[in-house]
Amino acid sequence: MQLLSQYTNAIFDQLRLKKDHLADDAVQALVSNPLFTKEINSWESIPVTLPANFPVELQRYFDFYLAKQKEYLGGELPLAQVYFERYGDLYLAMLGFYSLPYCYAFADGAQVLVRSQRILDQIGERLGETTRFVLDIFKPGAFTSQDAAYLSCAKVRLIHGYSRYFIRKYAKDWDPAFGEPINQEDLLGTNLAFSHIVLRGMTKMGLSPNAKEHQALLLYWKWIGELMGVETSLWPSSPKEAFELDRLIRKRQLKPSEAGKKLTRALLEFYQKNIPDALLTAQLESILAFFLGKEASKAVGLSSQIQVPGDILGLVFKGTGFKTFGSQKNHAALKKNLEAQQTLQFGRVLKLQLPEYNRS
Repeated sequence: MQLLSQYTNAIFDQLRLKKDHLADDAVQALVSNPLFTKEINSWESIPVTLPANFPVELQRYFDFYLAKQKEYLGGELPLAQVYFERYGDLYLAMLGFYSLPYCYAFADGAQVLVRSQRILDQIGERLGETTRFVLDIFKPGAFTSQDAAYLSCAKVRLIHGYSRYFIRKYAKDWDPAFGEPINQEDLLGTNLAFSHIVLRGMTKMGLSPNAKEHQALLLYWKWIGELMGVETSLWPSSPKEAFELDRLIRKRQLKPSEAGKKLTRALLEFYQKNIPDALLTAQLESILAFFLGKEASKAVGLSSQIQVPGDILGLVFKGTGFKTFGSQKNHAALKKNLEAQQTLQFGRVLKLQLPEYNRS
C-alpha cells in the first residue's frame, strides 16, 4: 500500500518535468565530438577500460554500466528469460500489435515520437532495431559479465537523450504543457508497455501468465528500467501495483491526438505492406482495436471491432508464428529468423546505432 499511495497526480506532475541528466550530459559530449559516437558504435560490449580521450561525461555514463555489471546477482531475473524462451514469438507480436499502438494513445508522449521522422519514414528499420533490443535483453544468460545487453540498454538510453536534445534545439512548436520530452512518467509508461501490457495481451488471447511469471517479468523490467534511467522507486513489484500504475497514467495521458493517429496510420500501412499472412492483414485494424479496447482505439482513430474471440485470435498468432518460425521458436531461432528477414528487406542485419550527429 505504501507504493500505491505514491501513485498520485501531484507526484506524477513532477515526473513529467524530470529527465535523465546522466544520459543528457553524455549526449552533449557526443554532439561536441562525433568521433566519440563512431567509437561507441564500433563496440560489441562496453570495454572495461574506457578510451582515455573520453570526456568526464562519457566516463561517468559508462562507469555506471560497469558498476551495474558487478551488481548483477541473477536471482529470479533469469525466470523472465525462460518465459521469453517459451513465448518469445508471441511476446514480440504483442509488442507490435498492442504495446506500440497503446503508447500512441498517450497523447503527450506521442508528440515526441511523431517528431522523429524515422518512426514515420523508416518505420521498418525502427521496429527492427526495437526487436533487436528486445532480443538482446532476453538472450539466455543476458546481463552476466560483460554482456552486450548492457551496451544495448546504454545505447537506447542515449537515443532517448538525443531525442530530448533535438526536440529542445529544433522543435520550435514544442508545447511545455507536454512536459519534458521522454520524461520520467513516459519512461515508466513505456516500461509498462514492454512488460505488463504484453502480459495483458497474452491474457486476452487466453494465454494468461501465472503469478510467478508475471512477477518475474515485472522484476526483470525493473532491472532494465534501472539501466535505462527510469525512476524505479515507483516501479510496481506486483501485478496489482502494475495495474494501478497503468490506470493512473492512462487516466492522466490517454486522449485523442493527431500525433497518435498519424503514428497508427503509419504502423498499419507498414504492416499491410510487409506482413505476408493474409489472415492478419485482412483484419489489422480490428486486431489492434481488439487489444487496445474502445477508449485507446478511439484515441488513435480506430473504430473496428474484431468478431473473433481472443482464444481463436491466439491460435491465429500461433499459426502465423509456426509458418514464420517453424516448430523452433526459442531465442536462437527467433534471432536467426529476424536476421534473415532483415538481410532480405534491408540488405543487412540491423544494429542499434547512435545517430552520428554532425554539427556543421
